[in-house]
Order: sequence, then structure tokens, then C-alpha cells
Amino acid sequence: MAELKADVLVLGAGMVGVGAALHLQKKGRDTVLIDRHELAGEETSYGNGGLIECASVFPYMFPRDLRQILQYATNRTPQLRYHFADLPSFLPWLVRYFLASSPERALHSAMAELPLIQRSLVEHEALIAEADVPELLRRTGWIKLYRSDATLAKAVKELERARQYGVAGDILGASAIAAREPNLTGDFAGAVHFPDPGFVPDPGGLTKAYAALFGRKGGRFLVGDARTLEQSGARWRVATQKGSITAREVVVAMGPWSDQIFAPLGYTIPLNVKRGYHIHLAPRGNAVLNHPVLDADQGFLLAPMNRGIRLTTGAEMARRDAPPTPVQVERAMPKAHRLFPLGEPVDARPWKGARPCLPDMLPVIGKAPRHPGLWFDFGHQHHGLTLGPATGRLLAEMMTGETPFADTSPFAVERFG
Repeated sequence: MAELKADVLVLGAGMVGVGAALHLQKKGRDTVLIDRHELAGEETSYGNGGLIECASVFPYMFPRDLRQILQYATNRTPQLRYHFADLPSFLPWLVRYFLASSPERALHSAMAELPLIQRSLVEHEALIAEADVPELLRRTGWIKLYRSDATLAKAVKELERARQYGVAGDILGASAIAAREPNLTGDFAGAVHFPDPGFVPDPGGLTKAYAALFGRKGGRFLVGDARTLEQSGARWRVATQKGSITAREVVVAMGPWSDQIFAPLGYTIPLNVKRGYHIHLAPRGNAVLNHPVLDADQGFLLAPMNRGIRLTTGAEMARRDAPPTPVQVERAMPKAHRLFPLGEPVDARPWKGARPCLPDMLPVIGKAPRHPGLWFDFGHQHHGLTLGPATGRLLAEMMTGETPFADTSPFAVERFG
């Protein structure tokens, strides 16, 4: 069997990898997507709240409030759960996360990512139009509900800060909440409606639509094991079901599995995961949910997906491949039923995924310093769906020698020494 050839191999066909492949293709590079699954978007890109978060200026940092940290330590909060037995493995990473979450460093991360956040919806709109799937983008924004005056006041303060960076938001009282979402039930102090973010009612489907566009434009999608990657002279080789393929350049866009490539090559990058769960439930009767709705104080989100109402929960700190423990879903379920008229589960069991996170909540984007032709594009934390096309554009500009639309230095792997 003759060896296949390409200009660039992109390892990983989630939203980040597909976004990179499409933008490299636009630059004239013969690009091949490689994934262990036969379809794109089967892992982390499938399970999320479906939000293109162009209003999330400030990333999810480690809390600095001692009372909140102590609450998390009890392992009873819906926002965070951890596997006690795995604590030794991720405690050093948590310390780095805590240090990177100081006000000064958190602002640095926010400002570094701001051009990508601001570009996120524009890049998606262009690809959605090109892929001809307008039904996969709803311009509803999303709503954060608050049950206490204290948490609402904090949210209003955060909104005022975000408005300095162009974020729009409406503060809602009880009647305004009822007007937007008449089927919600609860005692709310208020809410914030962010009107600008896009909502994707099938995130995995959107990733597949982008992959199909890539294929229609001549791109190849091959099933293969990225762990077979090896250097072969000035080229890189990967084994696939169609035989081995080589290219001058390779992009590692494997999200939480990226360590399977960079670690054997000698790179020490503090990549960790925040696991998450979701389950779909049928709405009861004629009940309709018009927006994704976060019950901020109770730590869960309901999103009106094509498959049903998706209930998603907070983060779980555990080893990436540890067996699923969907305790947060189980705890949130009765609260979700009280918030919205939910019927029976559509899924046999909760879905589990893993968000790839670096301590500073910034992705790694750019060239590997010791291996010519090796490029990194991973660690998008809670924003893989949001940022995949934008970081794909940034990476393609870097790889083709164009002037990138944003400062790339904050995303360099060298920041970790």
C-alpha cells in the first residue's frame, strides 16, 4: 500500500481540530483530519451548554473567597465535586490554578483571550453560512438566574465590569423573567440576560457539519490512532485505516488527550481536565424553554437542545479516564424538575466528558519549540465550542506566515518553562 501524503495532519476532529483544518484548507494547505472515531465531534465537543460565549470576557478562575473554597472542600456543592482518592494527582495543578487566579493574573488571561472571544461568533457565523446549516444557530443569548439578593448583586457588579469590554446584558426582575421564560417556577431575586451569545441546539451536529464542509472542499478525514505519530526525517507519519500518511506539519488538537502526544515528545505542559456530565430530558406537555438558563445558585444549566432539554452540571475534578460518577446530575435532577416541567430522560444514562484546562485558563496555540513542523492547539477549557474556529484562524495565520489577528505570545507553550 502506497504511503499517503499531505501538507498538514490535524490530530483530533473536535471543534478545535475541525476549525483549524478548515482555516488551513482556506490557506491552500492540503489538510487531513485524523481521529479515532469515524465521525467528528464525538467527544468533548458533543457535551456542553451549546453556547458560543462571545460575552464571557472573564474565564472561570479559582475562587479567592475563603468561605467559597471551604464550601467546595465539603464536596457537597453542585458547582464542583472531586474524587478524594485522585486528590494527590491533581492537587499540584490546583495550586497552580489558584496562583494563576490572582486578580492581576486573571485579568492578564482575560485580556489575552479577549480578541478571540470577540471574534468567536463572527467566525462561527461565517462557517455556518458556508456549511448551510442556519438552523444550528439561534440568536437568543442566555439567562443566568439568581435566588438571593447577594448573588444577584455580585452578578450585577460583574456585568458592570464586563460592559467596559463591550458585553451587553439586561438585568431582569421577576416579571421580566416570566415574560421571557413563562414555564420557569421559583423564587428568584432576579436574573441577567446576555443577548449576544449564539446558542447551538446540537453542538456535536455543528462539528459534523463543519467536517462535512471540509470534506466537500476536498479535505480528507481518516480514522487513525494519533499515538502512532512519529518523526520521519523532515516529515511526520501517522498510521490510519487507509495506511500510513506523512506530512511536513502536524497539529495536535486532541483536547484532553493531547498529553498522549506531547508527553512522549518530552514536553511538560500542565494540562488537566475538568470533567462534566449532561443528560437530556423531554419537556412535559407543551412546556417550552426559549433560552439556555443557568440556575447560578444551584449550579446547573438547562438548554433546549434538539434532542431534548439538556441538563448540564458543574465541574468534577477526577482523573480523565476514571469511571463516571454522575453525582452532580443526580443531585441537580430534583431541583431541575422544580425549575422547569421536565418529563422522562431521553438518554439511558448521563453522558461524561472532559474539558482540557491549563492553570491560567488559556489554550496552548503555536509551534512546539524543539520539533520543527509540530504545532499545538489545545487546552480551550470551557470554551472549545466557542473558540475552535477563532483559534483555528489564529493558528492558520501563524502557520502560513501571515500577521495573526491577535497577540499570540500569551498562548505560547514556552510560558510553562
